[in-house]
Amino acid sequence: MKQNNNFRLLQLRKILFEETDENHELDIYELKEKLMHALDLNNLDIRTIKSDLQSLQEMDFEIIQNKRKFGKIYYSHQDKVFETYQLRLLVDAILSARFITTEEKSVLIDKLKRLTSKHIQKTLPGPVLFSQSINQDYNLIKYNIDKIHHAIAENRVVSYLYGEFNVHKDFDYRRNKSRYYVAPYALIWQNDLYYLIGKFLETDEIRHYRLDRMRDTEITDQTFKKDPNFQLKPYVDNLFYMFSGENIRIKIRFENGLINAIFDRFGMDVDVKPDGEKHFILSTNAKFSDGLVSWILQWGHRAKVLFPERLVVRIKEEAEKLAENYK
Repeated sequence: MKQNNNFRLLQLRKILFEETDENHELDIYELKEKLMHALDLNNLDIRTIKSDLQSLQEMDFEIIQNKRKFGKIYYSHQDKVFETYQLRLLVDAILSARFITTEEKSVLIDKLKRLTSKHIQKTLPGPVLFSQSINQDYNLIKYNIDKIHHAIAENRVVSYLYGEFNVHKDFDYRRNKSRYYVAPYALIWQNDLYYLIGKFLETDEIRHYRLDRMRDTEITDQTFKKDPNFQLKPYVDNLFYMFSGENIRIKIRFENGLINAIFDRFGMDVDVKPDGEKHFILSTNAKFSDGLVSWILQWGHRAKVLFPERLVVRIKEEAEKLAENYK
């Protein structure tokens, strides 16, 4: 079986994919040696290898031929599934996701590494560079991701129990352990957590739920049609630390030194206008929530809410409580 022509072609393709790239090439004799080892052969005709190289080319497996000194030709496959920087982006995203266990990070990164050459594999970081996951419910999250992903694809309502941990590290169910029925619109990864965004059928409201707080998730037989007016980006953009609340218009006066922090949070198209030489005013939509208040307070005296008045009052109250804590 090892000497079967198709098997030999696959082995040659594997060698080129794994052992060559834009910085690593093999000449015909190096290819012969590696192919003989893979096929457990004592000899192999060079003409056969050249014919196989031509066959691979005809099968749209790109092989670069680089003619060097004295006419010697070197072969390489450079058309990888991902560019090196793209692989690095994916690996870093996995490593930075603290809800993924170190064991699972290792599995995922090993799979990504198979999409490039062995030489590039060695340059990619491993999970040992980062600490263990903060989330002990990763298997539960994986299960929920899989269920909700299929429910979204099939336009089917999901049902689950929902809750949170108390100070004794016990899990308390909300709504007296009544089940939630939600039409799932989207799955997002935000602030190092996974969220389901969908319509809570009981109140016909768009809400979001953390996947690590969902229990006993099921896909029901009930189907739904997505609200055509719902837009995911504005919904997420208006949230601060994923807190829900009433939509309001806010105006905040910031010191100029915070302009890049505002651009980082809202993007370059955000409505900002200079206010004197040392300040600017941000105008945007937001959810009136504890998350918004916390976000504003983090800037201390460098930010001042101008509008609406009820947000001004709320910030004053929180600032007074903070000062009281340190008396």
